[in-house]
Amino acid sequence: MTDREMAGLRLERQHLLRPADETAYEALYRDLQPGLNVYWCGFGQPPTLSFRAAFDDLSYNRERQRRRELLKGRFQGGNLGWVDRRDWELYAGLYRKPLERFSDRQRAVLELLEREGPLNIQLIKEATGMLVKEITPVLHRLQEAFLVYEDQYDGEWDRSWYRFEEMFPETNPERVDRGEALIRLMKRFAYRSVKFTPAMAKSFFRRPIKEIREALKTLTDDGTLVPDGEGLVLREDAERLPAQKPEVPRRIYALHRNDFLVKCEEERLRETYRHPTYDSLQYLLIDGVLAGVVWGHFKNGPYVLEDVHVDLPEEEKRSRREEIIAAVYEVNDREKSPLPRFEGKAL
Repeated sequence: MTDREMAGLRLERQHLLRPADETAYEALYRDLQPGLNVYWCGFGQPPTLSFRAAFDDLSYNRERQRRRELLKGRFQGGNLGWVDRRDWELYAGLYRKPLERFSDRQRAVLELLEREGPLNIQLIKEATGMLVKEITPVLHRLQEAFLVYEDQYDGEWDRSWYRFEEMFPETNPERVDRGEALIRLMKRFAYRSVKFTPAMAKSFFRRPIKEIREALKTLTDDGTLVPDGEGLVLREDAERLPAQKPEVPRRIYALHRNDFLVKCEEERLRETYRHPTYDSLQYLLIDGVLAGVVWGHFKNGPYVLEDVHVDLPEEEKRSRREEIIAAVYEVNDREKSPLPRFEGKAL
């Protein structure tokens, strides 16, 4: 299978060609976890899978939060995300950062929650005399250790913090060790990525390359994964898919910076499309390959668009210019945030 055909299959498995119904979405969400909200403008909102749902998944996931089917934690280098409750122990196994020594503040907050029960930050402040700016990093570190849980089941700002074992008495964060968790999640990652490199896995999982290589060695030694050029694919894909010739559509998407596909190549994209003046607002997925960027400035409300750059042959840039601009406006407001330039030239 060629790289273009693999890109087509990746679009298919990501449900970017045929948006998922609720049943398919549930499986997709679990494979792309942790769920994240739209970069910058989605803070406080439920996670979404942009372009991939055949329904309003913002409302759908808000309801799943309310029923506590999606749980909030710190993963991928301490970043906030949402995982399906059924995968709670798996993600705790991979991302839990144990606390071997407690600071005085950490101990004081944990003992307070053990003694008084669930409390919000204001009540913790009143009980301890600590400042909010002192309490917040303490709670975040305890959260990374899976010792406390922030119960954000709705959109309200006043959220209670629980002792983890009080909230989840049936859950053992130590049940799955890190190596096993990474191997199990890597299989899901391989299925939705189709073909990937160790660098992509490291970029997404935010684990040291040594751990990534150990997991990949286990999966290649047992035949789950096989090499394909500079990357890896599932053995069943390597054996069965060449005869299927997946569709390779001409399709362009402007993906926000928390999108799964962007996270898989975050380090490469950051370096490739770094600009001395502008922020990288979105990255352009062109026919299944990340090959462009929307530059501008983040702000509350519509972003300020400045320019678009794409890595395509000059003739294709010209022939597909309107298609690229249309993709940009699919996620940006044409009237409130007009695009002034394309490849540095005024529109």
